[in-house]
Amino acid sequence: MLCCVANSIPCRIAVMPACRYASNMRTIAIVSQKGGAGKTTLALHIATAAEASGLPSVIIDLDPQASAAGWGDSRQGEAPVVVALPYSRLSHGLTAASAGGAKLVVIDTAPHSDSVAIAAIKAADLVLIPCRAGILDLRAISTTAELVASAKKRAFVLLNAVPPRATQLLADAQAAVAQHGLEVAPVGLQQRAAFGHALTAGQTAPEYEPNGKAAEEVDHMLQWLRAILQI
Repeated sequence: MLCCVANSIPCRIAVMPACRYASNMRTIAIVSQKGGAGKTTLALHIATAAEASGLPSVIIDLDPQASAAGWGDSRQGEAPVVVALPYSRLSHGLTAASAGGAKLVVIDTAPHSDSVAIAAIKAADLVLIPCRAGILDLRAISTTAELVASAKKRAFVLLNAVPPRATQLLADAQAAVAQHGLEVAPVGLQQRAAFGHALTAGQTAPEYEPNGKAAEEVDHMLQWLRAILQI
């Protein structure tokens, strides 16, 4: 739990004098200019898995639709903390999360908004670009790739909703992504019913089906992220 988090409205991150600044906090931005790429699903699963592993985590929802914040409300106070903010208040949210003892912040962003994406990318230690493995989806990452390149931030394309036994599709994805100067993350999420069922229930796949394949994929993803971010 965060030592300085209160479930108050409008902001669920409260700064209190007793807390020290967490200088080792890491920030992940989940960015894609394409709708339906799975940004919110990815953000919720990363932060919840990190929290379950003992890493105090916060999700900052910059999407005006506030899907992540709505999911957080359905959990009735269960960690991780999810707070909806306008992108102009992102720096304040990060400061409050750090003062509250967070070790990881995951920023969920809106599609079709350069200003939101740029703010998140600039604030991030690592950028993840979720993308479905279809060629049309892969070609659509060019705008996001340009934003990442101009900010000189480390970024990976993380394949989402990958069909089973899609070996050739993965090879095609790696080739398509390389054209944008990006790498495909060595972990990804397959197309599994557990992800959808879990979110509907206000959970994540590891909470909904702890011994399932989806939970295993989320665990592998978290291990990789912790190694990359050294947390």
